[in-house]
Amino acid sequence: MNNIKSFDPYDISIPERQGILTAAIGPRPICFASTVDKEGKVNLSPYSFFNVFSNNPPILIFSPSRRGRDNTTKHTYENIKEVPEVCINIVNYPMVEQMSLASTEYEKGVNEFVKAGFTEIPSETIQPPRVKESPVSFECTVDQVIELGTEGGAGNLVLARIQRIHLDTRFLNEYGKLDNTKLDLVGRMGANWYTRANMDSLFEIPKPLQTKGIGVDQLPGHVLHSDILTANNLGRLGNVEQLPSKDQIEKARSFTTVANAYSRFDGKELVNEIHRLAAIELEAKNAEKALTILCTYNE
Repeated sequence: MNNIKSFDPYDISIPERQGILTAAIGPRPICFASTVDKEGKVNLSPYSFFNVFSNNPPILIFSPSRRGRDNTTKHTYENIKEVPEVCINIVNYPMVEQMSLASTEYEKGVNEFVKAGFTEIPSETIQPPRVKESPVSFECTVDQVIELGTEGGAGNLVLARIQRIHLDTRFLNEYGKLDNTKLDLVGRMGANWYTRANMDSLFEIPKPLQTKGIGVDQLPGHVLHSDILTANNLGRLGNVEQLPSKDQIEKARSFTTVANAYSRFDGKELVNEIHRLAAIELEAKNAEKALTILCTYNE
């Protein structure tokens, strides 16, 4: 049965399209963009159409899109056209409710720092202030604003070049580096949903930057058709640098759990038990041992 629903994005309304895009593409990091107009009046607005796009030069991009309902532009966009500077402040969980409050569309000239209860700190290189409560702030000059359209919902990409970085030292580890386990960042989902990147949801995956994994295609055939091992398990096994040697495989056959499996089971039951033992090792982050156990079985 075909479970795919396909259609032209222009065949649905702007709100419907927004709902699909924001639900499917997430979690999205959230930033507070503080700007000033030519009279020096401050505006603070959160954006989840935001990310980092370059390290050298250090470039952040966010998009104060045109409003879908009436095609008006946001105060952030208008301020940046007058004063091409922005302070981008990262949002974490302890400030998420205030962040939501600051997204209220107050009249131009209203200071959301005051409305949402945040504290202004003067920036060092630009006019817009920083958010004291933010764990990380980036003082930026605006290189360019790319206007993607003139109709409601069209994005305005603000290319912001970082000029100065401010880190709250409470969020650093013992090596002076930002610690993801302390930052407690939040991400925007669809509708009114958010997600929280705390220790309950964080997990690590070794990144093959200086190593070259064998690849899923080199795994034993029975592994590829496992009823026990998941796609993530296969990805972790494929990241192992080399297949185990004959001596390593023979040694694995003497492991108590493996020896018991071969003495108690055969056929499909044996395969499933070997896969279950490998899954336990993968859960314990012992990918090499897991692969060795899997290689004890010959189809």
